[in-house]
Amino acid sequence: QVQLVESGGGLVQAGGSLILSCAVSGSTCSINAIGWYRQAPGKQLELVATITSGGSTKHADSVKGRFTLSRDNSKNTVIYLRLNSLKHEDTAVYYCNVDLFGDPTAYWGQGTQVTVSS
Repeated sequence: QVQLVESGGGLVQAGGSLILSCAVSGSTCSINAIGWYRQAPGKQLELVATITSGGSTKHADSVKGRFTLSRDNSKNTVIYLRLNSLKHEDTAVYYCNVDLFGDPTAYWGQGTQVTVSS
């Protein structure tokens, strides 16, 4: 099992920036990937970005060039999502997710609200 603690988020004007962080504790040696997902009101949960244990990243087309997912080099269990050039449509609850090798359980953070005012 793992525990996830998210931080960051808040209210920002369009064009602004935010940083979200997610710290993972517990069975961190079994981490396959850590990522961020988001859910806007009335919409489905969607992938924002993920990073594998090997350091490979993937970003959704909708955020490429604006959002950057990185990992703390000294702590492979902490990831950061830099959100630049925010748009109103980026408004959503952002959730951190951890995928463990051999564990079908989906581990989620409590979610953090990002609101972009236009």
